[in-house]
Amino acid sequence: MFDKLKEQPKDKILHLSSLFRADERPTKIDLGVGVYKNADGITPIMRSVKAAEQTLWQAENTKTYTSLPGQADFHRVMHELVLGDEIDPARVAYCATPGGTGAVHHIVELIAQNSPDATVWFSNPTWGNHLTISKHVGAKPAQYRYFDDETCTVDFEAMKGDLSKIKSGDVVCLHGCCHNPTGANLTQAQWHEISDLLSNKGAIPFIDIAYQGFGDGLVEDAFGTRLLAQNFENMFIAASCSKNFGIYRERTGIVMALCKHAEQKTLVQGNLNHLNRQNFSFPPDHGASVVTLILRDPELKKMWEDELSEMRVSMLDIREKFAAALNREAGSNRFGFIAEHRGMFSRLGATEEMVEKLRLNQGIYMISDSRVNIAGITEDKIDTIAKACIDIGM
Repeated sequence: MFDKLKEQPKDKILHLSSLFRADERPTKIDLGVGVYKNADGITPIMRSVKAAEQTLWQAENTKTYTSLPGQADFHRVMHELVLGDEIDPARVAYCATPGGTGAVHHIVELIAQNSPDATVWFSNPTWGNHLTISKHVGAKPAQYRYFDDETCTVDFEAMKGDLSKIKSGDVVCLHGCCHNPTGANLTQAQWHEISDLLSNKGAIPFIDIAYQGFGDGLVEDAFGTRLLAQNFENMFIAASCSKNFGIYRERTGIVMALCKHAEQKTLVQGNLNHLNRQNFSFPPDHGASVVTLILRDPELKKMWEDELSEMRVSMLDIREKFAAALNREAGSNRFGFIAEHRGMFSRLGATEEMVEKLRLNQGIYMISDSRVNIAGITEDKIDTIAKACIDIGM
């Protein structure tokens, strides 16, 4: 049996991480892996998370299973965080999952099983797992143009042109905020246009929101998601707590599926429960319990919001300083887009050959498409990275 297995393609990010770990140069710099790092280059545990875990450790009296879709309290606090109070929870089916990745997997698997003729549209570029998961579960993925490599901004006219070709019943995935890998976001006016376009085409929106609070604020980053939820009867949302709560290894995510009415919700909920049962049975609970404690306790919630704001402001500050350093080295203003992007990532516009030179010659690691983790740039390394980028012809 094992002799018939095929070699699987290497995950670009994980392979880059292995190369970084094997690099013995003390000056090496990791701009590849998408985790938040503080000024000391450490991914810290948030104070609010530590406090919630202490409370949970003292109060928890069992490790028995939760329900198949996870705890109802977690569903409620995540609904409030992502959708606010304008969407009736009675319309929404919920399912806790192992991270946002698990939520994406469930959504595309549900589409593949129940609407096999539907195409699932993703941006070009998009997070790599969107396409590989879709193909793995038998969905039909396609891509719409999103990013202009010349201007490093959203190519909105091209995006609308491609989405005008979708058919009724197709599913369109949109990044809720802080687009990965580009950092280029839709404006509020563009969200309105996309909402109208998808509605006119009879498409179903699918929001992947993994960085709420990392862009412009918790409410601001949820604008597009909430707009679509108000305008569509059916919609999928995959939300992750990995980044904004810093609980990467706890694998805490959720599917929210908006339904027309109570009967449809019952049907969808049963199918989400079935997916959990068939894929991993009961969802992990520690991270979900931590998030629930934080969002239900006013003091912990205030602490978390303050910490999240510190993280967001830190990334915005690094963006401005990195853009300024690149512009100084280049003698132009062509890197101003970095300060305009939002979230953890930006794509710099370098070729694969340039990226490989940075790795081999300078020990600066980034994804081959020149996606950099802004949160991985410490202030003392800004000038070094900027000079290296311009020296290799960027």
